[in-house]
Amino acid sequence: MTHADSRPVPGVGERLPPLEIPVTRTLIVAGAIASRDFQDVHHDPEAARRKGSPDIFMNILTTNGLVGRYITDHFGPAAMLRRVAIRLGAPNHPGDTMLLTGTIEERDGDTVTVRVVGTNGIGRHVTGTVTVALTGESGRPPEMEAA
Repeated sequence: MTHADSRPVPGVGERLPPLEIPVTRTLIVAGAIASRDFQDVHHDPEAARRKGSPDIFMNILTTNGLVGRYITDHFGPAAMLRRVAIRLGAPNHPGDTMLLTGTIEERDGDTVTVRVVGTNGIGRHVTGTVTVALTGESGRPPEMEAA
């Protein structure tokens, strides 16, 4: 099987190329605002410190979006996310870098499940799985391309 752009799809056990994401203050705040998460720990350093954190930290919705980006950047524009199941661990703080890695865990026809891990300077920020359907260029499954 190949991507819509003719790249081969990795087999079970194969690794996706890693993606480094600089964790900036702007990324954290913009992600929180874009996801309508107005909790002060995502934009107010003093409030975050009062609540026990050394600084503001990234919310789960931003992380979820970055994990989705990692997968769609790899599989291309015809990839359709079917399921994203993630769990947060060590927080992403400004000035750190998150390294996303992925391993193909399962393949079933045109559906691939990827185990994703995102680490930062203090540990694992995110772990989980993403199930992606590899569709044709129209965004429809390959079996419907001729329709």
